[in-house]
Amino acid sequence: MAIKGLLLHPIHQPSTEVFQLFHNLCLLSSGKTVYFGVAAAATEFFASNGFPCPTLQNPSDHYLKTINKDFEQDPEQGLAGGLATEEAINTLIKSYKSSDISHQVRKEVAEICKMESATVEKKRSHAAFITQCLVLTRRSFVNMYRDLGYYWLRLAVYVSLSIALATLFYDIGTGPGSIQARGSLLVFVVSFLTFMTIGGFPSFVEDMKVFYRERLNGHYGATAFVIGNTCSALPYLLLISLIPGAITYYLPGLHKGLEHFLFFTSVLFACMMLVESLMMIVASIVPNFLMGIIIGSGIQGFMILGGGFFRLPNDMPKPVWKYPLYYIAFHKYGYQGMFKNEFEGSSFAINQGGGSQKISGEEILRKTWQVENGYSKWVDLAILLGMVVLYRVLFLVIVKATEKVKPMIAAFMSVSPKKTIQVMENPNTTPMHTEIL
Repeated sequence: MAIKGLLLHPIHQPSTEVFQLFHNLCLLSSGKTVYFGVAAAATEFFASNGFPCPTLQNPSDHYLKTINKDFEQDPEQGLAGGLATEEAINTLIKSYKSSDISHQVRKEVAEICKMESATVEKKRSHAAFITQCLVLTRRSFVNMYRDLGYYWLRLAVYVSLSIALATLFYDIGTGPGSIQARGSLLVFVVSFLTFMTIGGFPSFVEDMKVFYRERLNGHYGATAFVIGNTCSALPYLLLISLIPGAITYYLPGLHKGLEHFLFFTSVLFACMMLVESLMMIVASIVPNFLMGIIIGSGIQGFMILGGGFFRLPNDMPKPVWKYPLYYIAFHKYGYQGMFKNEFEGSSFAINQGGGSQKISGEEILRKTWQVENGYSKWVDLAILLGMVVLYRVLFLVIVKATEKVKPMIAAFMSVSPKKTIQVMENPNTTPMHTEIL
């Protein structure tokens, strides 16, 4: 008997002609194997256990009636002893387990396992962690590429806004009015240009739905999902940072030098990553599309107000706004990093005492923008990148906590006492029974 490469198809009550074409036969009852072997030998197996097939009857019908519990009393004349179906099934199962056919089948199954690197004996629930991350990164990258609304539409809008900013602040120079103009331009880039990153929230909500469904099936973990989503988004965010950043930076005539431009785009990149991370956290708490956008926009609005531009740091009310919002809002570090990158090492002409004189950028940072000069701009960038990691880790913690809390809530709801409704029956509303004489 050979079972290698056997393809099993369930065929219900085949005719005699069709049944004679079978090479191998597998009979199951309640998930237990009654017989598995050569089809021609099944008749002899049943007969040897006291269940011979009647003459001129289809063997498949005989097997079905013998092991089918729907027929508690077999109508066939010639079924030995009229045993109950359950007893007949148990007799056949025990006989098959101890038969030479069963031993031969188990032997060949073991050989197949060895030939296929023991895939049956070696239990492995899912792929390795690195494989999960690579597959999820590739899949997420392809999805982002195909979804026009994920990054491509945002890139087009960013380029349009960059052209608008470049033409509005074109060649602002180094005069007295350029100080405020440069500050307004940089704040708009950090605040409102990155604000549009929430446009990818709907697509991310769909990704979260897929993640929850696949997570229930145990395909991969939350950590692999976060890493895959982060790595796949990096090329697109770099593209959005470089192209619009170059347009916005060079046409207005901001601080010259490749280092300054790279810092400018790095801050823009970090801020967009932060907004995406923030929206991931919102999506894990509020999966509703409309409510998620409203809540995410509201959080960013508070951070923009507390960033230290619309109200200078020394003038901000200390409760709530200065402590702690000013220090936890990423806009603060974006503003100060951009200001340091732009004004340090520069000088501007101002009108004072009826004449024009030069003022250093460091003095402007200290007096006009009230920037903290105790550390360099690279520290601000490092804080922004650290907040990106912190937000992603926070998202991961929320997802893992949700997985543990949901079963607990479901268990609590299932054991909570159910309310009973008592129904009072009005005897006057019951049907009247009259006796007709």
